Amino acid sequence: MYLVVICVVGFCVLLFGFLRMRQLRRRREVEEHSIEAEALHALLEGDSDILLFDVRQPLDLLAHSEIIPGARRLSPKEIVEQASLIPKEKESIIYCTCVSQSTSRMILERALALNFTKIKFLKGGLEAWVEKGYPVERYTTPFHLDTAP
Repeated sequence: MYLVVICVVGFCVLLFGFLRMRQLRRRREVEEHSIEAEALHALLEGDSDILLFDVRQPLDLLAHSEIIPGARRLSPKEIVEQASLIPKEKESIIYCTCVSQSTSRMILERALALNFTKIKFLKGGLEAWVEKGYPVERYTTPFHLDTAP
């Protein structure tokens, strides 16, 4: 009986360790593929050849209709269906507005799984950009409110 308990506890410890290592690896990978608002602003001011993508959910865009100048709007659904909308060979930055940045992280994870190496997400999203006083412009292009991922 004790042997079974020891085996179960040992298995649980190993499983917890594996899951924790996986979580830490994902977090490190996400950090490697992120950029702060200040660094992005400096790159854009420096005339870099960077592509910027607003990947907010349609309802988020409806609630906050500002966009970073020069950004191209792509819905998460479009990217999931057609990952080639973000070129693999160009430096690209994606951003959203959700507090957890779950949309940007989801797209980043999908892009990394497809071997995109030149993609990053804006830490803090549009909110971090606006908090620094960097420019935004009104987004006026019509879009669909299809919220399916």
